[in-house]
Amino acid sequence: MSICNGTLPLIVENPLSKLIALKPYYFTECGAAYLGDSLEIMKNIPDTSIDLIVTSPPYALVFKKEYGNVDASEYVKWFMQFAAEFRRIVKDSGSIVINIGGSWNRGMPTRSTYQFELIVELAKTFHLAQEFYWYNPAKLPSPAEWVTVRRIRVKDSVELILWLSKDLFPKANNRNVLQPYSKDMQRLIENGYVSKKRPSGHNITPKFQKDNNGSIPPNFLQIGNTDSSSSYLQKCKENGISPHPARFPKELPQFFIDFLTEPGDLVLDPFCGSNVTGFVAESNRRKWIGIDLVEDYLKGSEFRFPKIYR
Repeated sequence: MSICNGTLPLIVENPLSKLIALKPYYFTECGAAYLGDSLEIMKNIPDTSIDLIVTSPPYALVFKKEYGNVDASEYVKWFMQFAAEFRRIVKDSGSIVINIGGSWNRGMPTRSTYQFELIVELAKTFHLAQEFYWYNPAKLPSPAEWVTVRRIRVKDSVELILWLSKDLFPKANNRNVLQPYSKDMQRLIENGYVSKKRPSGHNITPKFQKDNNGSIPPNFLQIGNTDSSSSYLQKCKENGISPHPARFPKELPQFFIDFLTEPGDLVLDPFCGSNVTGFVAESNRRKWIGIDLVEDYLKGSEFRFPKIYR
């Protein structure tokens, strides 16, 4: 039985074949991965058909990665081509989530402003629903010249995540991403709280001690990225395939897929790399589309799924 639509097809077919008339690189019960330029492949996706785009495009890094990076001076113009397609294919109730890391100016201990320039430009096309910050405590000290050699900067461990939408009120439910209460909050719920105005001016009412099955998370996501011995990496090594060098942890797309979609919704990652987004979407009964330019990355991504079809 398909985990996405509850049906058992007589013949295994690409679940997205009626949506996209392109041959995928591979497909699974819930989604399909496509090899090629996402700007061109997205042109085959119908208007207002995607519930969520969650992606981590190449950053504007000083030292180029093997998967390609656009120079900071050209980045905004380059990315807005994709943004135009995002706006066309995302539903009015849908969202776009972009993990976009920062960059340093070449040869200088100062930061590029390309991220902020991109935000300003995107805000002309979308609503900026909220910005998130991803803190990765496992990041190595960098850039080495300024952090570990001259010791005039601290390590760069926080990345920006933008949540954008076409509508003022996109689909979202923070009840789906509640966190366990702290011990202090658990004691407050058990023992009660005297209603009063706090020194900050906030008026704390009896509703504050209501048990809502968890606390509302902040827009600061602490997620380590220490994948060094996963099944994905082991199988890439066994098969002589280069793994994607900049994989984000599954907890990152997991948070936004839980927060902004429902089972059966369609999730797109136009820069999917090793297809963490597709794997998480499928694991949570969402349909998915993944696109990448590098064949080795898609080959390796097949190892994330128990069964793939062609």
